[in-house]
Amino acid sequence: MLERLHCIALHTVKYSDRSNIVTVYTGGHGRMSLLMPAGNSREAVRRRAMTMPMSVFECVADIRPGRDILSVRAVRAQIVLHGIFSHPVKMTVAMFVAELLNVVLRESQGDAHLFDYLTFAMSRLDEADDAAMANFPVGFLYGLSRFVGIEPDVSDYSQGCVFDLIDGTFRRSAPLHGEYLEGREAEVVYGLSRMTWENMGRYRFNRVQRQRILAVMLRYYTLHYASLSSLNSVDILKTLFD
Repeated sequence: MLERLHCIALHTVKYSDRSNIVTVYTGGHGRMSLLMPAGNSREAVRRRAMTMPMSVFECVADIRPGRDILSVRAVRAQIVLHGIFSHPVKMTVAMFVAELLNVVLRESQGDAHLFDYLTFAMSRLDEADDAAMANFPVGFLYGLSRFVGIEPDVSDYSQGCVFDLIDGTFRRSAPLHGEYLEGREAEVVYGLSRMTWENMGRYRFNRVQRQRILAVMLRYYTLHYASLSSLNSVDILKTLFD
């Protein structure tokens, strides 16, 4: 059955000399695999440009029971992200997000609200100034936690509390396990809960602080959802912002 899909590109691998497989996330079906032309033909180059990491596009797919890799037609960009794909640093951030989602959304079902969050996040990255761009990975990860069911509960926060990374809650005393934050690091968790797309650029972190926050957030995701220890783009991301 032919169906129009709205897709976000996550990962591309070579399938044969003539074809690539593009892993995408869709709001209606979740994670899917699409067959795209490879090589240097005009159509292959056009589709490759539209399926770069975190590109948002639509297509018509032939969906049949039992078929894991779908053939597609009528591929066209849904949102044009010139600001990302013409900016090396923004492109690196987008590659980090795509690699992250390729792991986190491995077993995901369709979620229209999550799809809307991802597309809106990419539009904000496309428009971001330097300050907002530097904080984007942290803000994106915190926002994503709401959609994958691991958003920290900050309702019991008060100064001096520790943040339990296992339970995702604030508590008065340290837990018996070692997975918790205290002092200034616990305060940062509460502070991030108040970050929005509008005020993201006003959060001031130096490179060391930002690296530490990112490392803790990836650890938090690993504890709750899926191991993110093998993300290749993290080391590159850490070198980008002062």
